[in-house]
Amino acid sequence: MGDAGYIIFGVVGREILSAGTVIFAVFATGGQLLAGQIALGVLSDSRLCLMLYTGIFTIPTLIFSFPRTLDRLSWLSVPSVFSILIAGIAGMAGAGINPLEGRTTSLFLQPTFVNAFISVTNPVFAYAGHFMFFILISEMRNPKDAMKAAYTLQIFATTYYAVFAIVTHWYLGDGVVSPSFSSLPPVWAKAAYGIAIPNFLIAGSLYAHTAAKLIFLRLFRNSEHLHSHTLIGWGTWTVLILIMNAASFVLAVGVPIFSYLIGIAASLFASWYTYGIAGAFWLHDSYYLSGEGVRAWKRRPTMFVLSVLTFAAGGFICVAGTYVIITLIISAYNSGSVPPPFQC
Repeated sequence: MGDAGYIIFGVVGREILSAGTVIFAVFATGGQLLAGQIALGVLSDSRLCLMLYTGIFTIPTLIFSFPRTLDRLSWLSVPSVFSILIAGIAGMAGAGINPLEGRTTSLFLQPTFVNAFISVTNPVFAYAGHFMFFILISEMRNPKDAMKAAYTLQIFATTYYAVFAIVTHWYLGDGVVSPSFSSLPPVWAKAAYGIAIPNFLIAGSLYAHTAAKLIFLRLFRNSEHLHSHTLIGWGTWTVLILIMNAASFVLAVGVPIFSYLIGIAASLFASWYTYGIAGAFWLHDSYYLSGEGVRAWKRRPTMFVLSVLTFAAGGFICVAGTYVIITLIISAYNSGSVPPPFQC
């Protein structure tokens, strides 16, 4: 992402997008650690301190993020996909068999702007894995196959997200909590969370790997340490992996408003990685690669308008999302609902 930023915006773009990638990847790793914490807590009926669950989950996340190339992690992603797919089916089955009594299911609500925009930032965060595309493509045998994978991912993910959201909302009602597995009866919640653990684990590993990989590439580009098994190369990689996972753990358990910070990171970075930058990519490539400049935009007015609107949407989500999350943080502190750091 940093190299793409350099092509479009120069040195400043490279540094901003590179730093944003690392920061967001660390926050996303912390988010997966929290998901693992919730899963382990549900499976064990919360018999241990939640901070211990996070620490327990951090260990395998660190181990799986350790390989320096994505070939092994890519194979681990196969059971990860089946894991979340089957967990979602189990969750929908549990909701359908045990619908919440007295539930209300509203198709249209009249929320405040702040509450409504949370429903916007959540899907933005769900699609935020786009920032890893460049690192994944760089290690593919045939980078041209990337678009096939991207189309497959988007069609499957969008369909699955929509079906899961509709089914769980219909049977659990407006009061469904997040994650929605926690709204299921205990037995079904344990089944769903237990099946989903591999997905939480591999997703966290990929995020931590991505953060470490970007810095590693910047340090050793055009160096033998990048591809060879040298002491300096492996030593640096080990330190980077430890730092990324440790930072994610500390943020997850030591920052009481970490869930809000994830929202800020999603607003500041994922809004661009998921939407805004995509529009900028098309505008840049059609202008420069075609050699026709503005005439290339005029020949494809639909794509031009769509790209401009996509870029504008990224900017709007960035500004509005940041405002909403800051408002929620202030409200949480004023209400006294923010717990102390490192609390069980």
